[in-house]
Amino acid sequence: MENTQYKLAAWPAIVHAKCPRCRRGDLFANSMYGFKGQVMNKTCPHCGLVYEREPGYFYVAMFVSYALNVAEMVTLAVAISVLTGSSNPWLYCGIILSVAVVLSPFNFRYSRVVLLHWLTPGLHYHPEMSKDNL
Repeated sequence: MENTQYKLAAWPAIVHAKCPRCRRGDLFANSMYGFKGQVMNKTCPHCGLVYEREPGYFYVAMFVSYALNVAEMVTLAVAISVLTGSSNPWLYCGIILSVAVVLSPFNFRYSRVVLLHWLTPGLHYHPEMSKDNL
């Protein structure tokens, strides 16, 4: 039974912000919303993968976060228009900016998750790394 392949699904690992190589270790040391801010682990606690591939690696996550922000703002603007029919720019600005502030921790976390899971060349899932450390 030791030769059986142990595979973990990709989507739960992405949703729960797990390591892209082993899908077991946490990317972040604390929760998304809290007073201490988000602290990202330097290495995977399960397989030891160094998350910051090179100095300044996570600057690219800002572009992913920007894309998430734009998608959220456009979606909100369309929803406000459809639901209220208002043309008051203060309504749009108030709601969109409020939601952007509330979703900023989400965007921070998942821009890094998307960068590590999908946009990093050469970083792939290794099922053998998912096994329990004994």
